[in-house]
Amino acid sequence: MDRPTTPEALAEVAARRPLGSGFGPASTADEVLAGVPLTGRTVLVTGGYSGLGLAATRALARAGARVVVPARRPETAAGALRGVPGAEVAAMDLADLESVRRFAEDFLDSGSALDAMINGAGIMACPETRVGPGWEAHFAVNHLGHHALVNRLRPALRHGARVVSVASSGHFLSGLRRDDIDFRSGYDRWTAYGQSKTANALFALHLDALGAAQGLHAFAVHPGSILTPLQRHVPRDEWEGLGWVRPDGRPPAGFKTPEQGAATAVWAATSPLLDGHGGTYCQDCDVAAPAAGDDMLVGGVKPWAADRAAAAWLWELSAERTGVDAFA
Repeated sequence: MDRPTTPEALAEVAARRPLGSGFGPASTADEVLAGVPLTGRTVLVTGGYSGLGLAATRALARAGARVVVPARRPETAAGALRGVPGAEVAAMDLADLESVRRFAEDFLDSGSALDAMINGAGIMACPETRVGPGWEAHFAVNHLGHHALVNRLRPALRHGARVVSVASSGHFLSGLRRDDIDFRSGYDRWTAYGQSKTANALFALHLDALGAAQGLHAFAVHPGSILTPLQRHVPRDEWEGLGWVRPDGRPPAGFKTPEQGAATAVWAATSPLLDGHGGTYCQDCDVAAPAAGDDMLVGGVKPWAADRAAAAWLWELSAERTGVDAFA
């Protein structure tokens, strides 16, 4: 399933170890933000009105942050965020690069600055779908739209800002398919999703390499296994076979609540413990260990999601496709 890697990537993953954050898989977003001063800070959360994103938005707002939520369905987002102090909604569709450009220009024109971005919006296991000039939808929405958004908003990111890319243990399913990244033949919905999650991790790795000298850092996170609207494209009768529910219809042990699932992203966006660890892949509110096997519920990071050569190749391709590279 296209999982090439390099000796350098194998060595980098092997060197990664948890930091001992004091948090774990059962920690919630509110718990990891306790005592974190966010008053006067602005955080942008894509997907911030549903599932994990909604849980993150609520926790960040409770901690005092202003939270900007770009939304493909702004009316729905406004309804979901009604009563959340400090949450603001604006229209944006990650599948439409012109929409991303308009949102970013409006934000820059406002004069606002960003302290963090959590890029959590995405799609999973969709039927074959094409967007833009025929790009495969998982790659376009989950990765390219976020590449364009971060690069266009680069002038608004303060020194010390963090960008958090919500990846997944779905990256176990595929590395980058360099010879057919858009699945011109042999489309498989799970491989497409897996490739996009590897892209999310590689994006953070290369963004951190480019931005570190300017005080910008990036992290990728695996939120854990959680039942949210992200699963809407997977027929309900497949859930038990995938291990998402037990015969009684309830999630199995090891699945998280949305509040627990949002914790690693907000931790990566705010924790001083991650200073000096930019570009890393995190899980359960800590730096993830190397994946010891193929059990996605256990997680960890695979070497093809930490391959700096692949990350540089992906950045070049993404800049060419989106027409945006703030570091060129």
